[in-house]
Amino acid sequence: MALILHGLRNKNAYKALIAAEYTGVDVKMAENFEMGVSNKTLEFVKMNPLGKVPVLSTPDGSVFESNAIARYVSHLKSNNPLNGSSLIDYAHIEQWIDFATLEVDVHVLAWLRPRFGLALYIKPAEEASIAALKRALEALNKHLASSTYLVGHSVTLADIVLTCNLLIGFTLLMTKDFTSEFPHVERYFWTMVNQPNFQKVIGEVKQSLAIPPVQSTKGPAQVKESAKPKAKEEPKKEAKKAEKEAHEPKAKEVAEEEEEAPKPKPKNPLDFLPPSPMVLDDWKRLYSNTKTKFREVAIKGFWDMYDPEGYSLWFCDYKYNDENTVSFVTLNKVGGFLQRMDLARKYAFGKMLVIGSNPPYKVKGLWLFRGQEIPKFVLDEVYDMELYEWRKVDLADEELKERVNQMIEDQEPFEGEALLDAKCFK
Repeated sequence: MALILHGLRNKNAYKALIAAEYTGVDVKMAENFEMGVSNKTLEFVKMNPLGKVPVLSTPDGSVFESNAIARYVSHLKSNNPLNGSSLIDYAHIEQWIDFATLEVDVHVLAWLRPRFGLALYIKPAEEASIAALKRALEALNKHLASSTYLVGHSVTLADIVLTCNLLIGFTLLMTKDFTSEFPHVERYFWTMVNQPNFQKVIGEVKQSLAIPPVQSTKGPAQVKESAKPKAKEEPKKEAKKAEKEAHEPKAKEVAEEEEEAPKPKPKNPLDFLPPSPMVLDDWKRLYSNTKTKFREVAIKGFWDMYDPEGYSLWFCDYKYNDENTVSFVTLNKVGGFLQRMDLARKYAFGKMLVIGSNPPYKVKGLWLFRGQEIPKFVLDEVYDMELYEWRKVDLADEELKERVNQMIEDQEPFEGEALLDAKCFK
Protein backbone atom coordinates (compact mmCIF):
# COMPACT_ATOMS: atom_id res chain seq x y z
CA MET A 1 0.00 0.00 0.00
CA ALA A 2 1.42 3.36 -1.07
CA LEU A 3 1.85 6.17 1.40
CA ILE A 4 0.14 9.38 0.24
CA LEU A 5 1.95 12.70 0.38
CA HIS A 6 -0.41 15.70 0.37
CA GLY A 7 0.96 18.99 -0.95
CA LEU A 8 2.88 20.54 -3.81
CA ARG A 9 5.69 18.79 -5.63
CA ASN A 10 8.49 21.05 -4.41
CA LYS A 11 11.67 20.88 -2.33
CA ASN A 12 9.77 19.98 0.87
CA ALA A 13 8.04 17.07 -0.85
CA TYR A 14 11.28 16.02 -2.57
CA LYS A 15 12.85 15.14 0.80
CA ALA A 16 10.37 12.32 1.42
CA LEU A 17 10.22 11.24 -2.23
CA ILE A 18 14.01 10.91 -2.52
CA ALA A 19 14.21 9.13 0.85
CA ALA A 20 11.54 6.74 -0.47
CA GLU A 21 13.64 5.97 -3.56
CA TYR A 22 16.63 5.04 -1.39
CA THR A 23 14.48 3.10 1.08
CA GLY A 24 12.39 1.19 -1.44
CA VAL A 25 9.09 2.57 -0.16
CA ASP A 26 6.16 3.54 -2.38
CA VAL A 27 5.18 7.17 -1.72
CA LYS A 28 2.73 8.85 -4.09
CA MET A 29 1.62 12.47 -4.34
CA ALA A 30 -2.07 13.02 -3.60
CA GLU A 31 -4.04 13.44 -6.81
CA ASN A 32 -5.83 16.69 -7.65
CA PHE A 33 -4.33 18.55 -4.68
CA GLU A 34 -5.08 22.28 -4.88
CA MET A 35 -3.31 24.63 -2.48
CA GLY A 36 -5.76 26.90 -0.71
CA VAL A 37 -8.63 24.48 -1.31
CA SER A 38 -7.57 20.93 -0.45
CA ASN A 39 -5.68 22.04 2.65
CA LYS A 40 -8.73 23.91 3.97
CA THR A 41 -10.96 20.86 4.15
CA LEU A 42 -12.01 19.39 7.49
CA GLU A 43 -10.32 16.11 6.57
CA PHE A 44 -6.99 17.83 5.92
CA VAL A 45 -7.13 19.99 9.05
CA LYS A 46 -7.54 16.80 11.08
CA MET A 47 -4.18 15.69 9.69
CA ASN A 48 -2.50 19.06 10.29
CA PRO A 49 -4.37 21.67 12.37
CA LEU A 50 -2.38 24.48 10.72
CA GLY A 51 -3.44 23.45 7.23
CA LYS A 52 0.16 23.47 6.02
CA VAL A 53 1.88 21.10 3.60
CA PRO A 54 3.33 18.59 3.17
CA VAL A 55 1.45 15.94 5.16
CA LEU A 56 1.99 12.18 4.84
CA SER A 57 -0.91 9.75 5.27
CA THR A 58 0.16 6.41 6.75
CA PRO A 59 -1.78 3.34 7.97
CA ASP A 60 -0.94 4.44 11.53
CA GLY A 61 -1.87 8.10 11.20
CA SER A 62 -0.62 11.30 9.61
CA VAL A 63 2.78 13.00 9.85
CA PHE A 64 3.48 16.66 9.05
CA GLU A 65 6.65 18.78 8.74
CA SER A 66 8.91 17.83 5.82
CA ASN A 67 11.94 16.72 7.87
CA ALA A 68 9.78 14.56 10.15
CA ILE A 69 8.15 12.95 7.11
CA ALA A 70 11.54 12.18 5.56
CA ARG A 71 12.73 10.68 8.86
CA TYR A 72 9.61 8.49 9.06
CA VAL A 73 10.13 7.21 5.52
CA SER A 74 13.82 6.44 6.14
CA HIS A 75 13.00 4.46 9.30
CA LEU A 76 10.57 2.19 7.47
CA LYS A 77 13.63 0.10 6.56
CA SER A 78 15.67 -1.35 9.41
CA ASN A 79 19.41 -0.62 9.33
CA ASN A 80 18.81 1.89 6.56
CA PRO A 81 22.16 3.43 5.45
CA LEU A 82 20.33 6.76 5.24
CA ASN A 83 20.36 6.83 9.05
CA GLY A 84 24.04 5.96 9.49
CA SER A 85 25.73 2.90 10.89
CA SER A 86 26.38 4.04 14.47
CA LEU A 87 24.99 6.30 17.18
CA ILE A 88 27.55 9.01 16.40
CA ASP A 89 26.65 8.80 12.69
CA TYR A 90 22.99 9.26 13.60
CA ALA A 91 23.85 12.26 15.81
CA HIS A 92 25.88 13.84 13.01
CA ILE A 93 23.06 13.27 10.53
CA GLU A 94 20.64 15.04 12.88
CA GLN A 95 23.21 17.80 13.37
CA TRP A 96 23.43 18.49 9.65
CA ILE A 97 19.65 18.30 9.20
CA ASP A 98 19.32 21.06 11.81
CA PHE A 99 22.10 23.00 10.07
CA ALA A 100 20.30 22.64 6.72
CA THR A 101 17.12 23.99 8.31
CA LEU A 102 18.39 26.73 10.62
CA GLU A 103 21.47 27.97 8.77
CA VAL A 104 20.58 27.41 5.10
CA ASP A 105 16.83 27.15 4.50
CA VAL A 106 15.90 30.02 6.81
CA HIS A 107 18.26 32.46 5.09
CA VAL A 108 17.53 31.30 1.54
CA LEU A 109 13.81 31.86 2.10
CA ALA A 110 14.40 35.22 3.82
CA TRP A 111 16.29 36.29 0.67
CA LEU A 112 13.77 34.77 -1.74
CA ARG A 113 10.34 35.83 -0.41
CA PRO A 114 10.77 39.60 -0.75
CA ARG A 115 12.23 39.12 -4.23
CA PHE A 116 9.02 37.43 -5.36
CA GLY A 117 6.69 39.87 -3.64
CA LEU A 118 5.82 37.44 -0.85
CA ALA A 119 7.15 39.74 1.87
CA LEU A 120 8.06 43.39 2.23
CA TYR A 121 11.45 44.10 0.61
CA ILE A 122 13.90 45.78 3.02
CA LYS A 123 17.42 46.11 1.62
CA PRO A 124 19.29 45.88 4.99
CA ALA A 125 17.29 42.77 5.87
CA GLU A 126 18.22 41.17 2.53
CA GLU A 127 21.88 42.04 3.07
CA ALA A 128 21.75 40.45 6.52
CA SER A 129 20.14 37.28 5.12
CA ILE A 130 22.76 36.98 2.37
CA ALA A 131 25.59 37.54 4.88
CA ALA A 132 24.19 34.86 7.19
CA LEU A 133 23.79 32.45 4.26
CA LYS A 134 27.38 33.08 3.15
CA ARG A 135 28.61 32.37 6.67
CA ALA A 136 26.77 29.03 6.62
CA LEU A 137 28.12 28.17 3.16
CA GLU A 138 31.66 29.02 4.28
CA ALA A 139 31.34 26.55 7.16
CA LEU A 140 29.83 23.93 4.85
CA ASN A 141 32.57 24.51 2.28
CA LYS A 142 35.26 23.80 4.89
CA HIS A 143 33.55 20.58 5.95
CA LEU A 144 33.16 19.37 2.36
CA ALA A 145 36.78 20.14 1.47
CA SER A 146 37.69 16.66 2.69
CA SER A 147 34.32 14.90 2.38
CA THR A 148 32.12 13.77 -0.50
CA TYR A 149 29.07 13.41 1.76
CA LEU A 150 28.06 15.13 4.98
CA VAL A 151 28.38 11.98 7.10
CA GLY A 152 30.34 8.83 6.26
CA HIS A 153 30.96 7.54 2.75
CA SER A 154 27.47 7.34 1.25
CA VAL A 155 24.27 9.37 0.93
CA THR A 156 22.39 9.90 4.20
CA LEU A 157 19.19 11.67 5.11
CA ALA A 158 21.28 14.75 5.93
CA ASP A 159 22.44 14.95 2.29
CA ILE A 160 18.86 14.65 1.06
CA VAL A 161 17.55 17.44 3.32
CA LEU A 162 20.47 19.80 2.68
CA THR A 163 20.40 19.32 -1.08
CA CYS A 164 16.65 19.98 -1.19
CA ASN A 165 17.11 23.12 0.90
CA LEU A 166 19.89 24.32 -1.41
CA LEU A 167 17.78 23.63 -4.50
CA ILE A 168 15.76 26.87 -4.41
CA GLY A 169 18.92 28.84 -3.80
CA PHE A 170 20.77 27.34 -6.77
CA THR A 171 17.82 27.51 -9.18
CA LEU A 172 16.30 30.87 -8.25
CA LEU A 173 18.89 33.06 -6.50
CA MET A 174 22.50 31.91 -6.36
CA THR A 175 24.23 32.56 -9.66
CA LYS A 176 27.56 31.03 -10.65
CA ASP A 177 29.31 34.22 -9.51
CA PHE A 178 27.79 33.75 -6.06
CA THR A 179 28.46 30.03 -5.63
CA SER A 180 31.98 30.11 -7.08
CA GLU A 181 33.13 31.39 -3.67
CA PHE A 182 32.20 27.94 -2.32
CA PRO A 183 33.71 25.40 -4.77
CA HIS A 184 33.27 22.37 -2.49
CA VAL A 185 29.59 23.24 -1.95
CA GLU A 186 29.19 23.54 -5.73
CA ARG A 187 30.81 20.15 -6.32
CA TYR A 188 28.70 18.59 -3.58
CA PHE A 189 25.39 20.01 -4.84
CA TRP A 190 25.90 18.93 -8.46
CA THR A 191 27.09 15.50 -7.30
CA MET A 192 23.90 15.07 -5.26
CA VAL A 193 21.35 16.28 -7.82
CA ASN A 194 22.90 13.99 -10.44
CA GLN A 195 22.54 10.87 -8.31
CA PRO A 196 19.98 8.56 -10.01
CA ASN A 197 17.57 8.57 -7.04
CA PHE A 198 17.66 12.37 -6.91
CA GLN A 199 17.19 12.70 -10.67
CA LYS A 200 14.11 10.43 -10.61
CA VAL A 201 12.40 12.92 -8.29
CA ILE A 202 13.86 16.33 -9.14
CA GLY A 203 14.68 15.94 -12.82
CA GLU A 204 17.13 18.25 -14.58
CA VAL A 205 18.47 21.12 -12.48
CA LYS A 206 19.72 24.39 -13.97
CA GLN A 207 21.47 27.12 -12.03
CA SER A 208 19.98 30.60 -11.91
CA LEU A 209 21.52 32.95 -14.48
CA ALA A 210 20.48 36.12 -12.66
CA ILE A 211 19.06 37.28 -9.35
CA PRO A 212 15.38 38.02 -9.97
CA PRO A 213 14.31 41.66 -9.66
CA VAL A 214 12.28 42.68 -6.63
CA GLN A 215 8.56 42.28 -7.25
CA SER A 216 6.25 44.70 -5.47
CA THR A 217 3.90 43.38 -2.81
CA LYS A 218 1.33 45.86 -4.16
CA GLY A 219 -0.61 45.73 -7.39
CA PRO A 220 0.74 47.58 -10.44
CA ALA A 221 0.14 51.28 -10.61
CA GLN A 222 -2.62 52.44 -12.97
CA VAL A 223 -1.42 54.03 -16.22
CA LYS A 224 -3.25 57.04 -17.53
CA GLU A 225 -4.98 56.44 -20.87
CA SER A 226 -3.41 59.53 -22.37
CA ALA A 227 0.09 58.35 -21.58
CA LYS A 228 1.60 56.80 -24.71
CA PRO A 229 4.92 54.98 -24.65
CA LYS A 230 7.66 56.34 -26.83
CA ALA A 231 8.87 54.08 -29.61
CA LYS A 232 12.49 54.11 -28.44
CA GLU A 233 11.45 52.72 -25.05
CA GLU A 234 9.92 49.58 -26.55
CA PRO A 235 13.10 47.42 -26.67
CA LYS A 236 13.85 48.25 -23.04
CA LYS A 237 10.31 47.35 -22.00
CA GLU A 238 10.42 44.13 -24.00
CA ALA A 239 13.67 43.16 -22.26
CA LYS A 240 12.13 43.77 -18.85
CA LYS A 241 9.06 41.78 -19.85
CA ALA A 242 11.23 38.85 -20.99
CA GLU A 243 13.22 38.95 -17.75
CA LYS A 244 10.01 38.92 -15.73
CA GLU A 245 8.53 36.06 -17.74
CA ALA A 246 11.71 34.00 -17.28
CA HIS A 247 11.09 33.93 -13.55
CA GLU A 248 7.28 33.77 -13.75
CA PRO A 249 6.76 29.96 -13.45
CA LYS A 250 9.08 29.60 -10.48
CA ALA A 251 7.69 32.68 -8.79
CA LYS A 252 4.24 31.12 -9.10
CA GLU A 253 5.54 27.84 -7.63
CA VAL A 254 6.92 29.68 -4.60
CA ALA A 255 3.80 31.81 -4.22
CA GLU A 256 1.48 28.79 -4.20
CA GLU A 257 2.96 27.69 -0.88
CA GLU A 258 2.02 30.99 0.73
CA GLU A 259 -1.48 31.58 2.08
CA GLU A 260 -1.15 35.23 1.06
CA ALA A 261 1.62 37.80 0.83
CA PRO A 262 2.02 39.42 4.25
CA LYS A 263 0.87 43.00 4.57
CA PRO A 264 3.39 45.63 5.67
CA LYS A 265 3.49 45.73 9.44
CA PRO A 266 2.78 48.93 11.37
CA LYS A 267 5.82 50.88 12.47
CA ASN A 268 7.75 49.53 15.42
CA PRO A 269 7.71 51.76 18.55
CA LEU A 270 11.52 51.82 18.36
CA ASP A 271 11.20 53.76 15.09
CA PHE A 272 9.77 56.67 17.05
CA LEU A 273 12.78 57.01 19.37
CA PRO A 274 14.93 60.14 18.95
CA PRO A 275 17.45 59.71 16.11
CA SER A 276 20.74 58.12 17.13
CA PRO A 277 24.16 58.99 15.68
CA MET A 278 24.96 55.26 15.82
CA VAL A 279 24.03 53.53 12.55
CA LEU A 280 23.64 49.86 13.40
CA ASP A 281 24.26 48.66 9.85
CA ASP A 282 27.59 50.54 9.78
CA TRP A 283 28.70 48.64 12.88
CA LYS A 284 27.55 45.31 11.45
CA ARG A 285 29.51 45.94 8.25
CA LEU A 286 32.61 46.90 10.22
CA TYR A 287 32.29 43.73 12.32
CA SER A 288 31.84 41.53 9.24
CA ASN A 289 34.63 43.09 7.20
CA THR A 290 37.36 43.23 9.86
CA LYS A 291 39.59 40.21 9.39
CA THR A 292 42.81 41.35 11.10
CA LYS A 293 43.70 43.63 14.03
CA PHE A 294 40.19 43.12 15.37
CA ARG A 295 40.84 45.02 18.62
CA GLU A 296 42.40 48.00 16.89
CA VAL A 297 39.80 48.25 14.13
CA ALA A 298 36.47 46.67 15.05
CA ILE A 299 36.46 47.06 18.84
CA LYS A 300 37.75 50.63 18.66
CA GLY A 301 35.23 51.36 15.91
CA PHE A 302 32.41 49.99 18.06
CA TRP A 303 33.13 52.32 20.97
CA ASP A 304 33.61 55.26 18.59
CA MET A 305 30.13 54.57 17.17
CA TYR A 306 28.36 53.53 20.37
CA ASP A 307 25.57 55.85 21.51
CA PRO A 308 24.72 55.16 25.17
CA GLU A 309 21.56 57.25 24.93
CA GLY A 310 20.16 55.54 21.86
CA TYR A 311 21.31 51.98 22.60
CA SER A 312 21.94 49.70 25.56
CA LEU A 313 24.12 46.63 26.14
CA TRP A 314 22.93 43.50 27.95
CA PHE A 315 24.56 40.29 29.21
CA CYS A 316 22.51 37.10 29.25
CA ASP A 317 23.21 33.76 30.98
CA TYR A 318 21.29 30.57 30.25
CA LYS A 319 19.43 29.47 33.40
CA TYR A 320 19.63 25.73 32.81
CA ASN A 321 23.24 25.04 31.84
CA ASP A 322 23.15 21.74 33.73
CA GLU A 323 20.93 20.44 30.90
CA ASN A 324 23.56 21.22 28.24
CA THR A 325 25.15 17.77 28.22
CA VAL A 326 25.21 17.13 24.44
CA SER A 327 27.21 19.54 22.30
CA PHE A 328 25.16 19.53 19.10
CA VAL A 329 21.88 19.82 21.03
CA THR A 330 23.27 22.84 22.87
CA LEU A 331 24.41 24.41 19.59
CA ASN A 332 21.01 23.78 18.01
CA LYS A 333 19.33 25.37 21.02
CA VAL A 334 21.34 28.55 20.50
CA GLY A 335 20.75 28.43 16.74
CA GLY A 336 17.00 28.20 17.27
CA PHE A 337 17.11 31.19 19.63
CA LEU A 338 18.93 33.29 17.03
CA GLN A 339 16.45 32.22 14.37
CA ARG A 340 13.55 33.39 16.51
CA MET A 341 15.36 36.69 17.15
CA ASP A 342 15.15 37.46 13.43
CA LEU A 343 12.25 39.85 14.05
CA ALA A 344 14.69 42.15 15.92
CA ARG A 345 17.43 42.19 13.27
CA LYS A 346 16.84 45.86 12.46
CA TYR A 347 17.24 46.85 16.10
CA ALA A 348 19.82 44.46 17.58
CA PHE A 349 23.25 42.90 17.39
CA GLY A 350 24.20 39.87 19.46
CA LYS A 351 26.99 37.44 20.31
CA MET A 352 26.23 34.02 21.82
CA LEU A 353 29.06 31.94 23.26
CA VAL A 354 28.91 28.22 24.03
CA ILE A 355 31.63 27.66 26.61
CA GLY A 356 33.48 24.59 27.84
CA SER A 357 35.58 21.66 26.66
CA ASN A 358 33.33 19.14 28.38
CA PRO A 359 29.65 19.06 29.38
CA PRO A 360 27.69 20.63 30.83
CA TYR A 361 28.30 23.54 28.49
CA LYS A 362 27.64 27.14 29.50
CA VAL A 363 25.73 29.51 27.24
CA LYS A 364 26.35 33.23 27.65
CA GLY A 365 25.51 36.17 25.44
CA LEU A 366 25.99 39.87 24.79
CA TRP A 367 23.25 41.91 23.10
CA LEU A 368 23.05 45.46 21.78
CA PHE A 369 19.46 46.73 21.64
CA ARG A 370 17.97 49.98 20.35
CA GLY A 371 16.66 51.94 23.31
CA GLN A 372 17.34 51.68 27.03
CA GLU A 373 15.37 48.49 27.69
CA ILE A 374 15.04 45.11 26.04
CA PRO A 375 12.37 45.74 23.36
CA LYS A 376 8.91 44.68 24.52
CA PHE A 377 8.07 42.98 21.22
CA VAL A 378 11.14 40.75 21.68
CA LEU A 379 10.10 39.78 25.22
CA ASP A 380 6.57 39.09 23.99
CA GLU A 381 7.42 37.13 20.85
CA VAL A 382 10.66 35.24 21.60
CA TYR A 383 9.94 32.65 24.27
CA ASP A 384 13.66 31.91 24.72
CA MET A 385 14.11 35.26 26.47
CA GLU A 386 12.71 33.87 29.72
CA LEU A 387 15.26 31.04 29.63
CA TYR A 388 18.05 33.56 30.27
CA GLU A 389 19.02 35.85 33.13
CA TRP A 390 19.42 39.37 31.73
CA ARG A 391 21.45 42.22 33.21
CA LYS A 392 22.23 45.61 31.78
CA VAL A 393 25.92 46.39 31.29
CA ASP A 394 27.22 49.16 33.54
CA LEU A 395 29.79 50.83 31.29
CA ALA A 396 31.22 52.77 34.22
CA ASP A 397 32.71 49.45 35.29
CA GLU A 398 35.89 48.94 33.25
CA GLU A 399 35.90 45.19 33.94
CA LEU A 400 32.44 44.84 32.42
CA LYS A 401 33.47 46.98 29.46
CA GLU A 402 36.44 44.65 28.88
CA ARG A 403 34.06 41.66 29.10
CA VAL A 404 32.03 43.26 26.30
CA ASN A 405 35.21 43.52 24.20
CA GLN A 406 36.08 39.87 24.83
CA MET A 407 32.61 38.66 23.84
CA ILE A 408 32.54 40.71 20.63
CA GLU A 409 36.01 39.40 19.79
CA ASP A 410 35.29 35.72 20.67
CA GLN A 411 38.34 35.80 22.93
CA GLU A 412 39.57 32.37 23.93
CA PRO A 413 39.89 31.25 26.61
CA PHE A 414 36.87 33.18 27.84
CA GLU A 415 36.72 33.51 31.62
CA GLY A 416 39.25 30.69 31.88
CA GLU A 417 37.41 28.20 29.62
CA ALA A 418 37.60 27.12 26.00
CA LEU A 419 34.96 28.18 23.48
CA LEU A 420 32.97 25.35 21.93
CA ASP A 421 31.35 27.82 19.50
CA ALA A 422 30.55 31.49 19.02
CA LYS A 423 27.53 32.66 17.02
CA CYS A 424 26.83 36.19 15.83
CA PHE A 425 23.43 37.79 15.27
CA LYS A 426 23.78 40.66 12.82
